[in-house]
Amino acid sequence: MRETPSSVQDLPEEPSGWLDLPDVAERLDVPITKVHQMIRDGALIAVRREGVLRIPAELVAGRNVLKHLPGVLTLLHDAGYNDAEALRWLYTPDTSLPGTPAVALSGDRATEVKRRAQALGF
Repeated sequence: MRETPSSVQDLPEEPSGWLDLPDVAERLDVPITKVHQMIRDGALIAVRREGVLRIPAELVAGRNVLKHLPGVLTLLHDAGYNDAEALRWLYTPDTSLPGTPAVALSGDRATEVKRRAQALGF
């Protein structure tokens, strides 16, 4: 089992917004215990912001978690990244994408984000 999510400060680029876990549960139409399980399983990433566990809003698209997010998080964790470092990587602007990997995951560049995350392990 993974450790409790840590806090993160000073991201290179801030997410468009933050969602509390009850808000995520409502968006996904699942019990909050399922959201906690998704975080433990590495399908979602959450960090403490202002003392509250939160998830970046763009990682939850409508009623679903971004399709490629769990795979990218697994690749980052396998490369030795903790949750705070993974979140920092997801929100570091990259002019070749363009934008951040987190935003690119919701578009046609998701495969490229996965490829880059996989390369971090080597």
